[in-house]
Amino acid sequence: MTISLGMGLAIALASVLWVELVRDVYHTLSHLWQPLYRLHVWHHRVFRRDLSVVSDQIYRQAHWYNDLPECLVMLLLSILPWVIVHTGNLSPQWTAWTGSLYTLSFLLGAIGRGLGIPLVDELTDVTHRPGEFTSLPARWFVNRPYHWRHHFDNQDAYFSGTFTLVDKIMGTALSLKNKRIAVTGASGTLGQALLTQLYLAGAKVTALTSSGNSIVLNVPGKELPLKTLSWQIGQEAQLVAELEQIDILVINHGVNVHEQRDLAAITKSYEVNAFSSLRLMESFFKTIKSDRDMIRKEVWINTSEAEVNPAFSPLYELSKRTMGDLVTMRRLDAPCVMRKLILGPFKSNLNPVGVMSASWVAKQIVNLAQRDVRNIIVTINPLTFILFPIKEFCVASYFRFFSSSSKSLIDS
Repeated sequence: MTISLGMGLAIALASVLWVELVRDVYHTLSHLWQPLYRLHVWHHRVFRRDLSVVSDQIYRQAHWYNDLPECLVMLLLSILPWVIVHTGNLSPQWTAWTGSLYTLSFLLGAIGRGLGIPLVDELTDVTHRPGEFTSLPARWFVNRPYHWRHHFDNQDAYFSGTFTLVDKIMGTALSLKNKRIAVTGASGTLGQALLTQLYLAGAKVTALTSSGNSIVLNVPGKELPLKTLSWQIGQEAQLVAELEQIDILVINHGVNVHEQRDLAAITKSYEVNAFSSLRLMESFFKTIKSDRDMIRKEVWINTSEAEVNPAFSPLYELSKRTMGDLVTMRRLDAPCVMRKLILGPFKSNLNPVGVMSASWVAKQIVNLAQRDVRNIIVTINPLTFILFPIKEFCVASYFRFFSSSSKSLIDS
């Protein structure tokens, strides 16, 4: 009985995931294939930026032209799980129809919205309800902020309808196209590599550096001078006006005093690797003044795998762990998405014996960010992939239970 129940639940879940996959593939094809796009474009004609509808008539027509055909394709292909179960003589076979019943709920909702039946839209079209946003874009399930980005950030991304799995696989869970991205530590090896990869992903990049030199990228076929902003440790608040125009801030600067342990080395390590980054992060948070800013803006912080592994540089480890814990605490109440970059040893001025190339590391960072990975681990050390999630869960849980915040996501 237990085996049969487990098999039944597995078949039912698989059938639901299958029709969701069909829905997301259909949606993606609707943006790639002109005949389907002629139907799907009605859906994009409906909403204003606050998700209020342009007109009730267009709203109803959009469901006949877009939602109903989509649901019919889902319903037709929902037969496939039963065919597979029947052919394989698996049981209980009736659970394979779960995906069909699941699809019928969407089909009836689409018909109800098309007919204009009162309250049906409020009950069934939850990702398009107007009003302020009270949460960040979700990681695994499509919520209103996540889907808003499909309409008003980039229509060629964020295709998923219920689960974000397809977007994660395709690398469309975060669009970097035309995003204004600033990177600190821009004169360093990783800084320049990140700027290059972000530029190649379609971003509009800005270099933040304390070197005083203008940054020029060597991209395929040309040299590209970048907008370069000079700043110094302790001057983070002076960047607020510039950060107003930035969508994603990548905090990448750092220092490694190696074997030093005197007071000056301690002060320098914590000031650069922890407190400066914290001040810069908080300065960026001040630029988030609306729920639309909350959806569009992000902070990426390079904390290093020194959070969980030795780096054979005690002050580098201590200061980076401090910053890592501060980020873990701050992201509990942060007004935007925060990503950690947990990087292993790459060759740079800070670590001339690094075994990974900075360009390869930067490429992996961008690839994983586009898949909406919030803790981006790039390393050759397999232990980091085990130790870091455990550490992050335990520390975040400790902070959640033994600290509190009276602030909302967006200050009034």
